[in-house]
Amino acid sequence: MSTETGKVSVQTENIFPIIKKWLYSEKDIFLRELVSNAVDAITKLKKISLSEEFEGGTDYKVHISFNQEARTLTIQDNGVGMTADEVKKYINQIAFSGAEDFVKKYQSAEKESEGIIGHFGLGFYSSFMVASRVIIETKSYKKGEKAVRWESESGVEYTITPIDDRDERGTKIILVMDSESGEYLDKWKLKDLVKKYCDFMPIPIFVEEEQANRQKALWSENPSSLKKEDYTQFYNYLFPFAGEPHFWIHLNVDYPFRLQGILFFPKVTHELDISKSAIKLYCSHVFVSEEANELIPQFLTVLKGTIDIPDLPLNVSRSYLQTDPLVKKISSHIVKKLSDKLGEEFKKDKAEFEKIWEDIALFVKFGMMNDDKFYEGVKNIVLFKSSEGGYVTLDDYWTRNKEKNGNKVFYAPDIESGSVYMDLFKEQGLEAIFADSKIDTHFLQFLETKNSEMHFQRVDSDLVDQFVDKDKTEIVDADNKTDSDKLKEIFTAAIGRTGLEIKAENLKSATVPAVIMLPEHIRRLTEMNLGIQQSKSNLLQNHTLILNTQSELLKNLLKIHSGVNPDKTKEIVQHVYDLAKISAKIMDETEMGAFIKRSFGVLETLSK
Repeated sequence: MSTETGKVSVQTENIFPIIKKWLYSEKDIFLRELVSNAVDAITKLKKISLSEEFEGGTDYKVHISFNQEARTLTIQDNGVGMTADEVKKYINQIAFSGAEDFVKKYQSAEKESEGIIGHFGLGFYSSFMVASRVIIETKSYKKGEKAVRWESESGVEYTITPIDDRDERGTKIILVMDSESGEYLDKWKLKDLVKKYCDFMPIPIFVEEEQANRQKALWSENPSSLKKEDYTQFYNYLFPFAGEPHFWIHLNVDYPFRLQGILFFPKVTHELDISKSAIKLYCSHVFVSEEANELIPQFLTVLKGTIDIPDLPLNVSRSYLQTDPLVKKISSHIVKKLSDKLGEEFKKDKAEFEKIWEDIALFVKFGMMNDDKFYEGVKNIVLFKSSEGGYVTLDDYWTRNKEKNGNKVFYAPDIESGSVYMDLFKEQGLEAIFADSKIDTHFLQFLETKNSEMHFQRVDSDLVDQFVDKDKTEIVDADNKTDSDKLKEIFTAAIGRTGLEIKAENLKSATVPAVIMLPEHIRRLTEMNLGIQQSKSNLLQNHTLILNTQSELLKNLLKIHSGVNPDKTKEIVQHVYDLAKISAKIMDETEMGAFIKRSFGVLETLSK
């Protein structure tokens, strides 16, 4: 065979300048492409050796080396190699369908590339993003075939020359790095790139004399052969210092699509960060992207782990993930697997599930509000803290309280567990659930849309019927007034505030002199932080003050008032009202200052 020259068969010669221009920001991927090709060559040879067409060896590897003085980077494998005809077929004729349309699009649009190489069969030609000259030396495993040398400076014009003194099979690619790519002539840089892109390729990859990849992809192992320690060690390898995950899902699907991976549920904070993904996307063990946001629903980005989809292009674009029907099917499958896993964990050991609930509650609730299928899968395992202690599901609460509560599900923020409202509940043998995160106001409203027979009511919104002793009758005095009438008159005159409704009731508990009730919709609006602070403050002023006619304090107040001591009466009334506002958490800073001054005055009086 003599030296041969020619032009690479593409539909237009200006494709390579465009590749350099639009892929410059992602030029690291040239190493991924070349190493992937090398691993593929070895994998093919191993399969051939199984059919006895070729007696293969065992020391398969990819070797990366560099020479800083010569500015060369070499990627070498001992795989299947190529004949001269195969070089002409696979290197000189680029499978580049739609090249002309591509050129027109990227010449006229100033935008970033979205995975040009992988879509158009240009993996090898990514070399020209970093190299001023590329040399291929290759020898086929086939007997009688001579080694050949392919060389090109432009990526368009090439020469092919026979090599007489090469007996070693496989392929060596030598890149003469251009003036802007000297960073790749560095051992640590190369090792980092191998670890990032090629860590789980099944063939050992050496940088100089050190193996740089882990090789073993745990997600490709049979789940039945793995132990808990295998998963936790792998998790900490992927995410150092992340601790131990709560649980994991091992994905292994062959039909109707191919999918492998391991998704871990980490120990999370109560700040739901939905903007970042910690799921690494792979294609046949080759790293593709850190961003799997388009592959899975937004609420799943709290998960960590790996997903391997062999049928995705290596340089998958965001638009591809958004529109590809395969991706949508995979997304639905992952959601189902996750909801199934949560159900399994709940049924397997409810006590253990309760221990991790606080860590996963925010994620589960957010997911239920954003995905109907996920809601259906996990709706029966959602837990709430109970005022009676421990955790309760919504169904359990509803079953044991429906008869005495009617259609109401009473709830309170966790910070209300020791409030006067909860004291009233406990004294009457009533149960409430605690909703203790900002998302819960939205979540409970969402649950109402899914359970039309249920009405969620905060314990401090409307007066609960069970608090009132309806059978107790009040004595009417000579002026035809009850104690209730007198108390309302005294408080109305002393407070004199518009927007305030005052009621007097015979509460079954004598320990609470007064409580403030806010309409449920006002409570929810303020919790959702709707509107500016001023409008929020105005909303809170329209409340109801409930006076307890059974309170000894208020009974004494009536005696003081009948003794005609208006100043002392007004002071007590204001103090009772202030304490009720503090309990309801609606006192503003100005009112708090006045209350503190008045409290000091009361203490001075008591100390005399």
